[in-house]
Amino acid sequence: MSGTTAAFDELVSRYQERLLRFLLTRSASRADAEDAVQDTFINAYRYLASFDPRWRFSTWIYRIVIRNLARQRRPEWQETDDTLVSDDDPLRNCIEMSERENIWLAARSLLSEEVYAATWLRYVEDLSVKEISRALHKSQSWTKVNLLRARRRLTAALNHVPPKKTAQRESYG
Repeated sequence: MSGTTAAFDELVSRYQERLLRFLLTRSASRADAEDAVQDTFINAYRYLASFDPRWRFSTWIYRIVIRNLARQRRPEWQETDDTLVSDDDPLRNCIEMSERENIWLAARSLLSEEVYAATWLRYVEDLSVKEISRALHKSQSWTKVNLLRARRRLTAALNHVPPKKTAQRESYG
């Protein structure tokens, strides 16, 4: 049992910050995000026997966190993690933080919950299309199409370009 506990402690230390970053963009406050991380690890420990070792642990843990999020109320605003930028130049830090925040704020307002989650898992957590599909219970085709549409929509919004007529008919969720 102590080996299992030690191994689980290692998984917590490996994924805690990643999950917190993911949740900070989706929670009303940092405290809510931290509570959700704790709930996710409690559920993961409780259901560890159901983990299928054929899949990456990250896919399984994100599936749990996404289920937990589905039970929560959609947040009104996001909090950013000030520790993400480590450069010593304060102006550069400010610009990078602002750009990063603007991208994810735009994504949050333009994309559905599922497409936002897929986009975050791909570009922040670097999960594969297959892993994202499994975590979100979607097909790989759905994941590929919606990641492409999300990129197009975000690029247009951030460059202040009106979407093409064909893009307006696309579903983003």
